[in-house]
Amino acid sequence: MTSAPISNGTAIPLSEVPALPFPDFQEFIVEACGDDHRLVALFAGQDLEGFAVLASGAGPVLRVVRTTIPAAGFPSITPRCPEAHLFEREIAEQRGLKIFGHPWFKPVRYHRALGTPRDAWDRTAPIQPGVAPFYRVEGRQVHEVGVGPVHAGVIEPGHFRFQCSGETVFNLEIALGYQHRGIERTLAGGPHRSTLKHMETASGDTTIGHLWAHCLAMEGLLDLEVPLRANLIRAVALELERLANHTGDLGAIAGDVGFLPTMSYCGRLRGDWLNMTAALCGSRLGRDLLKPGGVRFDVDAARVEDLRGRLEATAADTLNAVDLIWHTPSVLARLEGTGRVIPAQAKNIGLVGPAGRACGLDRDVRRAHPFGPFQEAAIPGVNEDMGDVAARARVRAQEIQSSVEFLRWALDVLRALPPGPIEVQAPRALPPDHLALGMTEGWRGEVVHLAVTDGDGRFSRYKIVDPSFHNWTGLALALRGEEISDFPLCNKSFNLSYCGFDL
Repeated sequence: MTSAPISNGTAIPLSEVPALPFPDFQEFIVEACGDDHRLVALFAGQDLEGFAVLASGAGPVLRVVRTTIPAAGFPSITPRCPEAHLFEREIAEQRGLKIFGHPWFKPVRYHRALGTPRDAWDRTAPIQPGVAPFYRVEGRQVHEVGVGPVHAGVIEPGHFRFQCSGETVFNLEIALGYQHRGIERTLAGGPHRSTLKHMETASGDTTIGHLWAHCLAMEGLLDLEVPLRANLIRAVALELERLANHTGDLGAIAGDVGFLPTMSYCGRLRGDWLNMTAALCGSRLGRDLLKPGGVRFDVDAARVEDLRGRLEATAADTLNAVDLIWHTPSVLARLEGTGRVIPAQAKNIGLVGPAGRACGLDRDVRRAHPFGPFQEAAIPGVNEDMGDVAARARVRAQEIQSSVEFLRWALDVLRALPPGPIEVQAPRALPPDHLALGMTEGWRGEVVHLAVTDGDGRFSRYKIVDPSFHNWTGLALALRGEEISDFPLCNKSFNLSYCGFDL
């Protein structure tokens, strides 16, 4: 046995996870990724115990292997498995390990290694984000444009370095790390009293996506069976989070090409979706709604009727506002063919979420690794294949419709359910020496939480993979050959998380 099976929302003893010699561990990843698998997570603990989790399109079961990473460093597999590129750089930065043969060996978040004086780049001076060599293009009329980290708008900080000839972008390199808060480091030794707060603020606009993934991992460790009523409320909140953000993104895309009707309508409608989440729990972002074992707030029949009425009114207005895009040729002319990522590139770098589905990658945790009510209510596949801004917008528009259909079903089921429990009591002690996996499909894509417990039942390592971790490279590729003035439009069409990447 070279790998162990693990399903979403379950845990397995570490003794059941095969410990491969490091060269075999690397070969397993390369061969699996060349054979219809993809890399969901690759990470290492402070003791240099490394884990890899892989998924395939063949079924809901994932594969996991572990190893001991050499303290002297290791050869890179990125040239043979490009989707490992950021994972390898992250391991190097967090554990102070050198990686040989990596095609672009740079820090990811610009911080010291955790719990070791080693440094992969032998840095002794204070470390500042974005201070490192950038890729340069030389030649006549080639010039460099730097944007950020402080931007002309209320957005998160990040630095974008363009190599251009005239208006045409040859290369874009993105430097993040300005939002690094040390969340993964803080989680070690937990769960703590502040753990749930860290989870729901890992990426602030994905509160439900991250918190539900954490709950799935915890419920797998504690072998909890969550009541149906609680799972339905969770799913309603998750789809409302998707609707609010997709509506806001489509409005922002319209605004970036000067199409004010859709921008204005969607700006107002995003607030209506957020207000429906507030009706569930008092917070427009869904804060404090979920907890391991269930939810904190129930919905009575009157609240369900209220939400059902708001759903129909807001859905009709949203679909009308978005429909204006598809009937306005001047808008389509700006979206079609702009910021294209070809499917082969998307597969190589491991794109997920709407950005991946816009390139024809059928990756949706609700369908591939279903959890909660998504095990009963099938979510239709949404795929485009052009990989441009228009495709990313169309995927969002179609997902708005499928989320509305799901909410109609979920609210009708809630209305028919008799009153019942919304949580089960969660024991305080976690099982020792286990690995647990929780995955959700957040509005940006695949959210992955992996919890490893030590001999005392505390987190020895807690790994979070936000979809933005995979997708920032996609934005850089989308800009190649584009006009630099289209950067805001391409950026909006991805709308990635800075803090979700920086963690």
